[in-house]
Amino acid sequence: MTEPFVKIRNLVKTFDTPAGPLNVLCGIDLDVVKGDFVALVGPSGSGKTTFLNMVTGIDAPTAGMILVDDIDVVNTHQRSLTRWRGRNIGIVFQFFQLLPTMTVLQNVRVPMDFCDVYEPRDRHERAMALLERLDIADQAHKTPDMLSGGQQQRAAIARALATDPPLIVADEPTGNLDRMSAQNVFNIFSEIREQGRTVIVVTHDRELASDVPHMMLLIDGLLEATTFEAAARRRTQEMHTARLRAEERRKSTQEMDALKGQ
Repeated sequence: MTEPFVKIRNLVKTFDTPAGPLNVLCGIDLDVVKGDFVALVGPSGSGKTTFLNMVTGIDAPTAGMILVDDIDVVNTHQRSLTRWRGRNIGIVFQFFQLLPTMTVLQNVRVPMDFCDVYEPRDRHERAMALLERLDIADQAHKTPDMLSGGQQQRAAIARALATDPPLIVADEPTGNLDRMSAQNVFNIFSEIREQGRTVIVVTHDRELASDVPHMMLLIDGLLEATTFEAAARRRTQEMHTARLRAEERRKSTQEMDALKGQ
């Protein structure tokens, strides 16, 4: 049996609030194999961003185990974790997080400079190659404010790929995009996965996630595994229920109208 690339056991995150402890993650177990594409779907406030912060080591869980490519994310010293994260995890944010005073090309170079990946003389060429691959090479010397939302997100994906990380995670990467741009971003993630990388995306958009090989629902701090077939059955059931309710309302209205006419 293939050892999971990402292995999570009993992941718990509790925040202290004035009203008392708030349990955001309530004992999550998850295995993600290398080269998989997983979408975590849930409404706003369901803990999706908190979950990604745990996986990437940006924040520490209250309890639980997280292994990413056999690295103990929970117990690794923060300085070593920062260096490891820069080389091994590409993060794509909802609000792009591009540095506003730098050009798009410079933004893509930043991770390579910070992590000292690739020879300095090769970084410009690699950054341009990534921008070409994402069809925005013609925007390389512009600042982010001169780009559309979709172009900025492509630039952010290029930056996430700059150090050639094996794991790509994205936090609501289409939340600020129009429908066509959002679908293009998911198509890019599918291409990245086909090239052997592991991709984890969190989103509130079930329709976009419906074509992802593995979709999971994050509800009340727990993950519910789903499949294409299960999602399709659930959607069919929801539509059938909606039609029945509409028919019941129509009949009730007709009966009321008939009573009024008597």
